[in-house]
Amino acid sequence: MIKNDLFLRALNNETVERPPVWMMRQAGRYLPEFRALRDKYDFFTRCETPELAAEITVQPIRIVKPDAAILFSDILVVPRAMGIHVELKDNLGPIIPNPIRTMEQVNQVFVPDVHETLGYVFDAIKLTKEMLNDEVPLIGFAGSPWTIFCYAVEGKGSKSFDTAKGFCFSNPVAAHTLLKKITDTTILYLKEKVKAGCNAIQIFDSWGGMLSPVDYQEFSWPYINQIVEALADDTKVIVFGKGCWFALGDMAKSKASALGVDWTCSARNARYLSGGKITLQGNFDPSRLLSPIPTIKKMVHEMINEFGKDSYIVNLGHGILPNIPVDHAKAFIEAVKEYKS
Repeated sequence: MIKNDLFLRALNNETVERPPVWMMRQAGRYLPEFRALRDKYDFFTRCETPELAAEITVQPIRIVKPDAAILFSDILVVPRAMGIHVELKDNLGPIIPNPIRTMEQVNQVFVPDVHETLGYVFDAIKLTKEMLNDEVPLIGFAGSPWTIFCYAVEGKGSKSFDTAKGFCFSNPVAAHTLLKKITDTTILYLKEKVKAGCNAIQIFDSWGGMLSPVDYQEFSWPYINQIVEALADDTKVIVFGKGCWFALGDMAKSKASALGVDWTCSARNARYLSGGKITLQGNFDPSRLLSPIPTIKKMVHEMINEFGKDSYIVNLGHGILPNIPVDHAKAFIEAVKEYKS
């Protein structure tokens, strides 16, 4: 039994004394302990070495003390497992030297044996579970098929992903073939993550907001929903679509247990658009953690009052920034723990 099960109870829509709290990218660059390991090992070495991934996952549990851990990994381990070469360049982010632009290239992408290609992730989960010793739940994650597709086709990060979108609109058969392969791989991968010990799963649709509401219904949501449907009997699934407020209604009708909200959508609108019953997660602007500590605490309490303490998980509206002082991250977590309705 997990000693602090507040996060799981909120996912179950149970009444809680206070909402649970964790932060996206909480195992990351704002922590000096993380930077010490980063200076020794390159990014994919950290992802692919279970001992390093487990240590990085547990660091924030010791230091800032959130109510849940999220496995240190990356969404791009999935395309790497599918035969798509991914490099990580300092200050540039992910680079795919041979982006996918033709049906012939799509045909070369394969649905792998996840045990062979991603076994290191499952080993990291087992090791992390031992280190956590049932103190808090462990969240596993994957990128949405559309978000993985964006990198695979664009070849790098982008402000608009016009090349990826253009591929969908000019070559929809190839686009859907690739999206389906990513979806099939992601389902296999996440099912194994749950078997290895993850207590919940989050799907990150980081670039869903690049699509119009109509195109989202063709190129992103149906594939996310397939993943949710495949996992719903095994675990709790959180769907986080950045900039996807327009899809909250459809998402709320799915088997997802919670929906992430970014800082551009107010608590009131998120409750209204999602029908007011499903658990919501979010939506503190990560940049706001640069505010003075008393301001952070005041704003966190206001945010909880707006969302309501039940059916709510406190989080940021996106990942924590590398320049956030550790004391400010701690203040964010502490503010939730000090909350009284």
